[in-house]
Amino acid sequence: MTGSSEADLILTGGWVIPMDPARQIIENGAVAIKDGRILAVGPAADIAATWTAERIIDTTGKAVLPGFIDAHAHAGHGLIKTMAMDGGDRWEEICGEVYTTGSTPEFWYAEARLAALERLRFGVTTGVSLLGGGDTILRSDDPVYGSAHIEGVLEVGARSIVAVGPTRAPHPRLYANGGTGAAYIDFATQLATSQTLLARWHGAGDGRIRLALIYPVLRDEHADKMSAADFADACTQAQRTRALSREAGVLFTQDGYTRGAVLRAEALGLLGPDALLSHATNLTDEEIAIVAATDSRIAHNPSAIASILGRCPAIELMQAGATVAIASDATAPDRSGDMFRHMQQAMHYHRRHFRDPLVLPQGKALEMVTIDAARAVGMEAEIGSLEPGKRADIITVNLDRPHLAPANMVVHRLVCFANGNDVDTVIVGGELCLSGGKPLKVSEAAIIADANREAEAMIDRIGARADLALPAHFWGTPRPAMPETVA
Repeated sequence: MTGSSEADLILTGGWVIPMDPARQIIENGAVAIKDGRILAVGPAADIAATWTAERIIDTTGKAVLPGFIDAHAHAGHGLIKTMAMDGGDRWEEICGEVYTTGSTPEFWYAEARLAALERLRFGVTTGVSLLGGGDTILRSDDPVYGSAHIEGVLEVGARSIVAVGPTRAPHPRLYANGGTGAAYIDFATQLATSQTLLARWHGAGDGRIRLALIYPVLRDEHADKMSAADFADACTQAQRTRALSREAGVLFTQDGYTRGAVLRAEALGLLGPDALLSHATNLTDEEIAIVAATDSRIAHNPSAIASILGRCPAIELMQAGATVAIASDATAPDRSGDMFRHMQQAMHYHRRHFRDPLVLPQGKALEMVTIDAARAVGMEAEIGSLEPGKRADIITVNLDRPHLAPANMVVHRLVCFANGNDVDTVIVGGELCLSGGKPLKVSEAAIIADANREAEAMIDRIGARADLALPAHFWGTPRPAMPETVA
């Protein structure tokens, strides 16, 4: 890698936290970059003695880290966010309607740019985005919607793993383009749409875009409530989608795992090191052992509603040898893509469960959004740490803030006190995409204006103005606690 002493870019002077196998922390460190990859990492004096570059960025007063990786989020949610979140199942109903009949390609393009910019601003350089609700509804009737989403992401500059696949049986399902041109779409068409997007976009943007395949998870509730014929179809369809993921060599992900679903997935042959299971709440000891034995990967969403209704045994999974990433489940109805927030939530979540303030150390939480998350999405050879030969996905965090001072115990301060707005610089594949907290490839104002316009159009299309009102219980006395519904 070091055939020339000329680098394209050098970051120098900051606290470098490379997340390499030695887990070193280099005060007054430096990173040299060439052709989109990392040349060298080390003390600033050593890098300066070996490498020169036309562009040098002074990172004094900043932490230098690998870009964060968000292993589970939803495309589409960014223009819905908190709508009807206090209305029982109404928020889910809105998502289902928007992702089948109420959205247009323009909606998906505007939402993609907004969500990608949010990620970039928060130092997330790679994220998994399910093209829709994920657990139930995917926008897989026509490739035009997925293409619009991907085009929007590419403009902003971050990496994305876009998960697309069929909806859960029964089929056909009604789809429309913003309420027009309604048609019933069968499983075969949805799978063909996924194949088209895979062929068209996987590896696009110098590898910034990857495709993944998804089929909605099959839980005990589906076995109990679906007709025998529909459930049998769903099992067969999950296996066909999984076979396609293996044939194409792409990640297979499913959203909404809970007790019983791991056993069923194992029986159907869905698990493996290229399988990413989201939520994974209330797993039995047997299921934890299955996850570890099959080397299946877990996206743990500590801030999600699913983690309130049930507990993800992330600690027990990691102790069994499983790879667990912290993910956002963003953006909606009550959480952002700020991975600092989710690291902090994860620590408190498991510490509260075990009544032990030391159970999830800060360093492990940081691993779960960097190198562990890279392993979870099958990209640990390319991203997740700052090591020579890896892609130069790098962020800097401004430590010269009151809530991060004084300048000592840097990793503790980052994980316990920092937030996404402390991110100063973001580099993706050696390209500077954010500087001084400002995006360089796109106009933030234009993206927000476009998002506002498309959200308003969507709200009018589905007649959801009433869902923007404050509920009667918004102010004042807390609502009574709901009866416990999970073990």
